[in-house]
Order: sequence, then structure tokens, then C-alpha cells
Amino acid sequence: MRANIPKGPSMNEMLRQAQKMQEDMQAKQAELEEREYEVSAGGGVVKVKINGKHEVLNIDIAEEIVDPDDIETLSDILVAAVNEAIKKVDSASNEEMGKITGGMGGLGGMMGGMPGLF
Repeated sequence: MRANIPKGPSMNEMLRQAQKMQEDMQAKQAELEEREYEVSAGGGVVKVKINGKHEVLNIDIAEEIVDPDDIETLSDILVAAVNEAIKKVDSASNEEMGKITGGMGGLGGMMGGMPGLF
């Protein structure tokens, strides 16, 4: 007596799906790298513009925050703004990539460790 095991997708079909997913992810990554994000810190006295490649494009500092006797506060606000900008880029990237992978993280981890795949 044979067990009636349902057939899943063929190996070729799985590879086609993986290749399609990789192509979609590469296209989305290129799109995300072109996006620009702007965040502010210190109640809006410092604004940072960053792109999807994590390159800081611009830092806008309000005059009222510049105090030669308190450079430390300005430095702290700049660090906070840049870090928040990086988090925003990463969050947007993770969200968009998750839409493509369906939360599988590289086909459930099966191919995540293979160079050139995910």
C-alpha cells in the first residue's frame, strides 16, 4: 500500500520562484537606495536628510541651537538626528523587503547563507 503524499512544487519551480524573488529584491533595493528621508531632532532645531544608502545629504541647524559655550548639546542633538535617520531608512527597507519575501527572510533561511542569494 502506497502512502498518498501530496506533491509540492518541483525543484525547478522552487528555483524559478527563488530567482524571481531575488530579482524583485534587487529592484526594490535599488529603488530604496534612491529614496530620501528627513528627520528632525531637538524639537526641530536639527534636521537631517539621508538617502537609502545611509549617506547623509544635508544637515540643517537652526541658529538658536548654536551656542559656542555649549557645543556638547549641539553634538548630542546631531548624533540623535543622524541615528534616527538611519533607523528610518532601515525600517522602511525592512518593511518593503518583507513585502517581497513574505517574512521568509531568504526562503525560510534555506538560502540566506548562500552568496548572491538574498
